[in-house]
Amino acid sequence: MKWKGRRQSDNLDDRRGMGSKGKLVAGGGIVAVVVILLQLFGGETGKQIAPIIEQFNQGQSTEQVQQRELTANEKELGAFAGTILADTEDIWGQIFEENNLGVYKEPTMVLFSDAVSTGCGNASSASGPFYCPADHKLYMDLVFFEELKTRFGAKGGDFAIAYVTAHEIGHHIQTLLGTSNKVRQLQQQTNKVEGNKLSVAQELQADFYAGVWAHHNKKYLEEGDIEEALSAANAVGDDAIQKWSQGDVKPDSFTHGTSKQRMEWFMKGFKTGDIKQGDTFSALLN
Repeated sequence: MKWKGRRQSDNLDDRRGMGSKGKLVAGGGIVAVVVILLQLFGGETGKQIAPIIEQFNQGQSTEQVQQRELTANEKELGAFAGTILADTEDIWGQIFEENNLGVYKEPTMVLFSDAVSTGCGNASSASGPFYCPADHKLYMDLVFFEELKTRFGAKGGDFAIAYVTAHEIGHHIQTLLGTSNKVRQLQQQTNKVEGNKLSVAQELQADFYAGVWAHHNKKYLEEGDIEEALSAANAVGDDAIQKWSQGDVKPDSFTHGTSKQRMEWFMKGFKTGDIKQGDTFSALLN
């Protein structure tokens, strides 16, 4: 992706290179969190698991202190993340205006190492990237992208980071438009299986929004970028994750969608560029 020399967002909060005086509690609590978050890219994950995390972290200090200087590679990754965030601000600001959706409220992106305190509770790098609707911030430990490549078989490249960022911004869009709140309300009124289907629709819509962003950002794309995004989407489908982690696939437990669904909805957003075409709920639940 063509990004060097372009505007970087003022809404980037880079906390990397900072350590915590307190530690997340080890043992069963963290294992539970890792299992829950293994699905990855959970836009509402932070809020959903906050009580679990807090249960195992009561009384723990999260005060952070400077530990080290960032490496040249880390600084470049941070600059890239800031540029992607700026692109999402420009594009979604324009889309909101064109569709009479009001003023786009820009979120903050927090880059962290190891552990972080959020409006949804404390989290570790095991969380993967996530969006917290309580503070309108997305949280990313960029080491995750090495895991995505080495453990889950996704292609390398900077556009995998762009796709994940755009997906989490998709959850911010859902929060601003009231979609996330409606999903939570409906989930409280139904059983777990139906609640999971609502979660899948929500996650696939975030993938669609990521594709819409990429459509409107075409002038900065390079050959192979979309393939990198699709590779990342394929790697984190529920079926792919379950095969990797437990050896079998249980569709009723899906919360994010299959690899095929995630790629298809991203591509629909990329091909149409039209936010009105992203009603995953009608497509999946009717």
